[in-house]
Amino acid sequence: MAGLLPWTLLGIGLGITGGTLLSLSRHPHWFVRMWDFPQVHLAALAALSGSGYALFFSSWHWWEEVFTVAMAGCVAWHAWRIFPYTPLAAVQVQPSRAPTPETVLRLLIVNVLMQKRQYDRFIRLVRQIDPDVVLALEIDACWLTSLQPLERHYPYVVRQPQENTYGMLLLSRLKLLEPQVRFLVQPDVPSIHTQIELRSGVRICFYGLHPRPPDPLRDQNATPRNAELLIVGDEIRQHHQPTVVAGDLNDVGWSKTTQRFLRLSRLLDPRVGRGLYNTHNANNPLVRWPLDHVFHCACFTLGALQRLPHIGSDHFPMYIELCYEPEAPSAAPPRSAAACLEPTAQEQIKRALRENRRCDG
Repeated sequence: MAGLLPWTLLGIGLGITGGTLLSLSRHPHWFVRMWDFPQVHLAALAALSGSGYALFFSSWHWWEEVFTVAMAGCVAWHAWRIFPYTPLAAVQVQPSRAPTPETVLRLLIVNVLMQKRQYDRFIRLVRQIDPDVVLALEIDACWLTSLQPLERHYPYVVRQPQENTYGMLLLSRLKLLEPQVRFLVQPDVPSIHTQIELRSGVRICFYGLHPRPPDPLRDQNATPRNAELLIVGDEIRQHHQPTVVAGDLNDVGWSKTTQRFLRLSRLLDPRVGRGLYNTHNANNPLVRWPLDHVFHCACFTLGALQRLPHIGSDHFPMYIELCYEPEAPSAAPPRSAAACLEPTAQEQIKRALRENRRCDG
């Protein structure tokens, strides 16, 4: 066993090095993009394998020194990636100063896990939190029927039930103007686009998203997911209106695509400086990362941000309270993209649309 342990540490370290190098690539294949997610795990494993081998097994041959330096580099790289999402970093979104009911948007996001059928737990959660707007994901016909009691308290409804785990439901007690269900990239993956009128009369643009992630069996590359985010980001860049984007984006905040989306749209991430708020997998505390997001423009401040208790889904619900305070001081939004789409973003959008047309044909 003692002879096996150093080789195990070396194998773990080499695997982490390979995964780290793959994550630097822009390649959209699922095996490459999956290394974007476990930054905390990779940093911890790199520290364990590097320090364990150096302390107990290293004879400090040149290749062992290279291994130790590589492990230190991996720890530093992954720690740098996740540092903004720790309380040690400065917050990007300032806390609300004097929120009033007229200027506040209270939003609940829930990926219900279509197959679980835990309707009562979802309804109890909504009634307990009592948000202004509810975005429910993975809604099929059975879920839609079972959630009808909520519609008595939410007069504005956008329904898009589907049997492929990409159905959506938007419930609102605030007025919705010109709500649309759009299929931006794939014909079976919808998104909800609407304006929400706050009680003060201010209108904000709202985007509810749930792009399909890359996986080994279907859509093996991330191009459609990435393209959907970039299409929305470019649309936001052009209209310059108060905006909120929410949903299960099947991506982490520190990925290249999400960061490009934030630069393009100039939206802020309220988790920066506050925490990771890991939402998936709710059933496995050892393998979790933040997939459910809310991004918004700099005219909002933050009243509350909570990951709510488990309700039977594989996602934790997320609750956020935003206050429209355009005069409040805030951190500068991410650097804006150029007047036109950066070439890599434009290429991803075009590639996804071409692939989608081929699939339809």
